[in-house]
Amino acid sequence: MTPAVSTVDGSATTPSPRRTPGASSSRKVLQLLLAFSERRSEASVAELAATIGTPVATTYRYVALLKELQLLEEGRAGHYHLTSQVMPLARAAQLANDMVRLARPAMETAAQELGETVMLFQRFGDSAVCADRVECDRAMRFTFEPGHSLPLGVGASGKMLLALLPEIERDRRWASIVEQRGTAVRDELKQALENRYAVSSGELDEGVWACSVPVQTIGRRPTVLSMAGPAARIGEETRQTAITAMQEYAIRIQRAIASYSL
Repeated sequence: MTPAVSTVDGSATTPSPRRTPGASSSRKVLQLLLAFSERRSEASVAELAATIGTPVATTYRYVALLKELQLLEEGRAGHYHLTSQVMPLARAAQLANDMVRLARPAMETAAQELGETVMLFQRFGDSAVCADRVECDRAMRFTFEPGHSLPLGVGASGKMLLALLPEIERDRRWASIVEQRGTAVRDELKQALENRYAVSSGELDEGVWACSVPVQTIGRRPTVLSMAGPAARIGEETRQTAITAMQEYAIRIQRAIASYSL
């Protein structure tokens, strides 16, 4: 298990991984693969070269290697996308994540009680990644697929995960986040850290309200529990009730993890 690093408020986060010497080319190939996401499902070689910081000629060789392994294929002229060959990797990652398995019962109960979609987000680098989600059974509901990511500082989940970072790490990210979202985000993160929850309304999808609370664990990847649904049916009183309920479900998950770790 990776050692935990304590934050100023007593929570824990995992340290940044050390760079492996002598693996520069391998690192670039993997960075190229990770350059694809929901926000960019296809890209040209020139776009990929700019993203990973390599010459176009070198990037062509990386693309050729990934095509050989059937991980990339060419779609519309000059643009490449991932193949279905990567899908078993995503499923394997989900099955190996014991946090997902331990949190699932509480998430299912929360989705049923609150009548909205409940999600588990974890921090990976500068992103908040959806590790799992349980949808409600209402006809109109918010859908967010596992594996979907969003930048730290954006949306309820991104803000809560950013607020949980050690102060020195938050400070390193301020400039770019404030440039994109304005100085008001500082106050939002301060409130999120003090109140142990973050909210958003229409930040990611118009008409969607969301809240996120921390799942406090020791020596594990920073994790938050989130709920999202149509703002029109989640009034002010319902919102506060949802936040309180989500905090209680987060405690259930923490207890399940503690029992599993004994």
